[in-house]
Amino acid sequence: MQYIPNILFALALGFGVWFFYNNVRKLIRNIKLGHDADVSGDSAQRWKNMARIALGQTKMVVRPIAGILHIIVYVGFIIINIEVLEIILDGLLGTHRLFAFLGGAYDFLIGSFEILAFLVIVAVVIFWLRRNVIRLKRFLKPEMEGWPKKDGNLILYIELVLMVLFLTMNGADYQLQQMGAEHYVEAGSFPISQFLAPIFQGMSEGTLIAIERGAWWIHILGILFFLNYLYYSKHLHILLAFPNTFYGRVKPQGQFDNLEAVTKEVKLMMDPNADPFATDAGGDDAAEPGKFGASDVMDLNWVQLMNAYTCTECGRCTSECPANQTGKKLSPRKIMMDTRDRLEEVGKNIDANKGTLVPDGKQLLDDYITREELWACTTCNACVQACPVSIDPLSIIVEMRRYLVMEQSAAPTELNNMMSNIENNGAPWPYNQMDRLNWVNE
Repeated sequence: MQYIPNILFALALGFGVWFFYNNVRKLIRNIKLGHDADVSGDSAQRWKNMARIALGQTKMVVRPIAGILHIIVYVGFIIINIEVLEIILDGLLGTHRLFAFLGGAYDFLIGSFEILAFLVIVAVVIFWLRRNVIRLKRFLKPEMEGWPKKDGNLILYIELVLMVLFLTMNGADYQLQQMGAEHYVEAGSFPISQFLAPIFQGMSEGTLIAIERGAWWIHILGILFFLNYLYYSKHLHILLAFPNTFYGRVKPQGQFDNLEAVTKEVKLMMDPNADPFATDAGGDDAAEPGKFGASDVMDLNWVQLMNAYTCTECGRCTSECPANQTGKKLSPRKIMMDTRDRLEEVGKNIDANKGTLVPDGKQLLDDYITREELWACTTCNACVQACPVSIDPLSIIVEMRRYLVMEQSAAPTELNNMMSNIENNGAPWPYNQMDRLNWVNE
């Protein structure tokens, strides 16, 4: 009978890890639906970007209040979860505070965890107030209605409950240590939870043990739940921020990627020695792609799809977007959310049809992202610069524009006129080259 708690804990841990593994497999499968991406470039710079942006949070503190609060939650949650290792070992081995033998070092660690837990609670409360009482404008955009708003608040509630459970567990443990209860040896420093002592005064040893064990169990089960909830939440960036910043763009932001097939065609036209009637001048590699640009998620590359899953919906991109600021429909955050939602829909389609994608008559273009949104973009890269985890909404917009122009000839009239002028006059203006400087005579 004494091993039943250990067996139950092992089962709970096993199921939690198994569900998490399946979610990760599904995530990787969906990202791999994208085609190959050019991730060449300075690998040293990529490592620097990951260390500076993902680990160092340098782009978060551009907005000091939100940045500092986020760092507190980020550091606090990561460091406090070091304590999860002890909980797991205690649960499997039937021990209590296994690392207590560390003595003063253990006291320092537990004390640090408690201070960080308290700071996380403060930060979470401020985040909640900013979302629901102060109601910052960037959290009130149309794409944030419904589930995104609920998800943002739910994450805050989970983090708050986990920290409160951690302090409650320690507070009851501290009280039991003072009472000399069996198995509750004096270990740890409790600078925050010791102030919960008045709540526990007068309680029997059995009641305190029930509170301590109850908080212990709910805390670890809550962490396992949170781990598996990540896949369905904007907080998936906890796992993806590091690879996303590593594979982030290292080329100059204003440099567009050219289609290889088009580049080869232009080079062929410029080569005076090339045979213009050759059907395969460049070999198999010179064959034109089946599709120019992107109309659905499978037409994007895997880095762009990973970008969509990494989006934390903070809205910094949209708040910096000049098109959005002037009332246009475009929201870079919505572009990423729509891409992720369509990718999830495709993934569910594959799951429902035993690994095969069955056409559903829908696509990213028009069914999720409108043409009005795409043509509102000024390609200024403000959204790319603002993103704290190196997401590139502009690359998706450009690929979808490319599809509209090269596959559907569906560019706006103004753009078609400009391209015709460039083709005929060598400039975007409707004047031939001979008349271009006539204005100086005026």
